[in-house]
Amino acid sequence: MTLFLANILLAFAWGAMTGSFDALNLTFGFVLGAFCLALIREQLGTDGYFGRGYRIVGLVWLFLKELVKSAVKVAVTVLTPRLDLKPGIIAFPLTVERDIEITLLANLITLTPGTLSIDVSEDRKTLYVHCIDVPDVDAAIADIRDGFERRIREVFR
Repeated sequence: MTLFLANILLAFAWGAMTGSFDALNLTFGFVLGAFCLALIREQLGTDGYFGRGYRIVGLVWLFLKELVKSAVKVAVTVLTPRLDLKPGIIAFPLTVERDIEITLLANLITLTPGTLSIDVSEDRKTLYVHCIDVPDVDAAIADIRDGFERRIREVFR
């Protein structure tokens, strides 16, 4: 049972105990349930909502930082009078395995200017990415692996 489902059940249990199922009372029960689950998080073997929440915020922050950095890089590339680009398609070896993780990684890469996720291999172990400028393939792979992929693994595991 996930923590969210357990928290919803605790909110309804609170509503049953108080005899009121209005929105305000259920919200209070939900907050109270989240507090109780946070108290016993070690016994549940999880770090609760807050640990995952911090990791989600970290992933969003990384995406926004990469978005700005790559947008500036693409703008400078477009405004440069002489284009000296080395476009290419890289084969990124995936360590994420679940569909949601692969989809999120592919979407984050595509939403970042200058890169586009093209395809996933049939064995789901390789993601093909087109880069507008990739002078060093190994550096590009390391950047994705140590950035988006690492943060996605932290969020979902």
